[in-house]
Amino acid sequence: MNIENVEAFVYVIHCGSFNKAAEALYLSQPSVTARIQSLERDLDCRLFDRQGKSVRMTEEGKRFLPYAQQLLLTYQKGKLHVNRKRQLPEEIRIGCTVTVSNYVVPELLPRLERLFPNTRYKFVTGVTDEIVNKVLNKEIDIGFVRGVNHPSLHSVKFYEDPISLYVYEGHPFIGLDRISAEQLAEQPIVFFECGALDWLRVHRIFENLDRPPNIRIQTDNSEMAKQLVLGKTGISFLPGLSVRREVAAGRLFPIRVPGTEGVALQTNIISSPGEHGPFLSEMIAIGKQLNVQ
Repeated sequence: MNIENVEAFVYVIHCGSFNKAAEALYLSQPSVTARIQSLERDLDCRLFDRQGKSVRMTEEGKRFLPYAQQLLLTYQKGKLHVNRKRQLPEEIRIGCTVTVSNYVVPELLPRLERLFPNTRYKFVTGVTDEIVNKVLNKEIDIGFVRGVNHPSLHSVKFYEDPISLYVYEGHPFIGLDRISAEQLAEQPIVFFECGALDWLRVHRIFENLDRPPNIRIQTDNSEMAKQLVLGKTGISFLPGLSVRREVAAGRLFPIRVPGTEGVALQTNIISSPGEHGPFLSEMIAIGKQLNVQ
């Protein structure tokens, strides 16, 4: 059975006449008629009753229509899939922050490998400014960066990671409805500093205190900060992705701190405009799944 004949049948139904179907398919009306006649011979039945310039489906045509639509849809999907595979690069180079490499890539990569099994992946880590420059200079194809926009890059929100105060098992803050800035300032704090603008809201909770908070350690590495909290060196404000497993296991506990509600780190995906569409679409879809978990 010729798929072009099936296509002509579906177009005649959709357009309402042979002439309009011919226009939509950029064919002559006799060509459409010949395709329908060929399909009728293949099926050994009449698909249309012709009454002057109008056509009406026969009962056989009505029964065949859903199968014809499904055949055409399957063919079109297959064609798109084949063409997309041809356009995919053999290697995709991805730059990301350390937090993304630690907590997002392990969830992202298995899904990408299932969708694009013939593609190799190269990951590099760095701070946001470094990754932006690498994308601009074509050193990498796609970057995961803090919530920034650049006039020469395509930038889409990937994930918004809420920040909360986390304490270790047995800490006296566990079970309290809320704590004050004074109580927090007395505790040894491991301060994870990522440079994001939203982080200023965390600093502001100590602005009106008579004495500075007890910040024992400062680090730009969330994994280090988390491990120090687990070791009971102190407590820390951390992104939710970095502690999800420990919270689920009952090893770390989120604590509500007034003035920090809604604080979050936004991660964007950046690329050169018009490039790597299939990968970007799948990555954005994965980001939406992460946002609702």
